[in-house]
Amino acid sequence: MKCTSLESAMLGWVNAPNKGMRRIAILMFNDCSLQGAGVVAEVFQAANELASSGSGSWLYDVSFLSADGGMVMSSSALRVWTDGIDARHYGGFDALFIAGGKGAGAAAADERLIAWLRSVRRNTGMIRPIGDGRVLLDTAYASDSKHSGDIRQQANGVHPAQGADGGDRLESMRSALAMIKRDLGGAIARTVAERLLADSCSNLTPLLGEDGGMSPGDKVRAAARWLQDNCQQAISIADAAQFAAMSERNFLRRFKMEMGITPSSFLLHERLAVTCSLLTESELPVDKIARRTGMGNGDRLAKVFRKRMRISPTEFRIQSRRMVGE
Repeated sequence: MKCTSLESAMLGWVNAPNKGMRRIAILMFNDCSLQGAGVVAEVFQAANELASSGSGSWLYDVSFLSADGGMVMSSSALRVWTDGIDARHYGGFDALFIAGGKGAGAAAADERLIAWLRSVRRNTGMIRPIGDGRVLLDTAYASDSKHSGDIRQQANGVHPAQGADGGDRLESMRSALAMIKRDLGGAIARTVAERLLADSCSNLTPLLGEDGGMSPGDKVRAAARWLQDNCQQAISIADAAQFAAMSERNFLRRFKMEMGITPSSFLLHERLAVTCSLLTESELPVDKIARRTGMGNGDRLAKVFRKRMRISPTEFRIQSRRMVGE
């Protein structure tokens, strides 16, 4: 079975029904690399083909986006047609992948593109850079607290001083396959990986096992990323343990060993980071922010704030805006 061509992957998506459709986006820019983005696209295209001929009900609607839309010239001189970013996307995506390549630095200087990333990330289930695409995320996250940034890098399994190009490319493919496994089952995920491997599209051998060839530490870090990506949803530690394919007791023990804090504390930290950002940057009422960030309601958020930060959410909003204005 041959691997679908890049052109087919980009233009020939199966028409999926609205029910259960997953929205996947790949952000492109001039001088981006098609290597990682193309393989991620083919992962979802292969899943679409397999699901459409079987009993699976989840299909993937993949779009290629860029700042201005139209043709984007890749670093290999191949052109890709893209849709422009606009307010339609503020509802977010199930997954957003950011292409890498030598043009990432110039793209990271595009203020409109960075502002768009900051807006859509709040409603996007998973965001993954491919290689140098990490530069755009680093720029978009620059306003986050230093501690939150350190947590994010630990969760991604990348030390701030390490190069992450190859690791991010593999991690993006792993993330795509993990989503397919959750939606369509392990059999289809393995078939997709074998299909790509058979045509030497990428070395995906570690992903073919029932557990993805991941060590307990890898599983914990992947679960930490999942908690971070889904912190605004109504999720539980039991859900994270299931994602890691561990018993809840073993997951709690391994998470504390790997991350240095409990899963509950990690999830709360991520929710508070998003809450603080919304309090500073938006005009949303405190109660609405609490519901949007998985904190329940305004009363519960106020109790957590007073316990953790010694001030109320409203006082934090006033102080943070005063600091920004200075």
